[in-house]
Amino acid sequence: MIDAAARKGVDLEVLTFPESTHTAEDAARAVGGELGQIVKSLVFVTPADDGALEPVVCLVSGANRVDLARLGAVLGRRDVRRATAREADELTGFTIGGIPPFGHERRTRVVMDPDLGRFETVWCAAGLPTAVFPCSPAILRMLADAHVAPIAEEPPVLRAS
Repeated sequence: MIDAAARKGVDLEVLTFPESTHTAEDAARAVGGELGQIVKSLVFVTPADDGALEPVVCLVSGANRVDLARLGAVLGRRDVRRATAREADELTGFTIGGIPPFGHERRTRVVMDPDLGRFETVWCAAGLPTAVFPCSPAILRMLADAHVAPIAEEPPVLRAS
């Protein structure tokens, strides 16, 4: 991952913590940031034409959840689902909780939540469940070669009674 960033002219500062940054809440607490600044790298799969699984990594604000229907619309596929832990590991080369947004085992399609653009700095997993790195959303988009699209669930509408 560090080498992948360096090939694009970006030096990353990876921070490691004695405590886990496995969940978005853990990472926000460790870096002293907002939950929304934490980038969740979530792996989804859709069947390729040859029947193999095609991975899609969604970079989602820590405060958001992926809407499968919206993701399917962005991908032009209805048959998209969350990868199992084993599939995520096999397809990216990283374990859930430490999956970075780029530098995966194989070329992977990446879709980025536009809500991440609200922040000057976002925090991403750096390959281990205790390591993260900061960067701007624009640098993240460039490093991950991400397509920015609305993939998060809409917040529930509160109605007055």
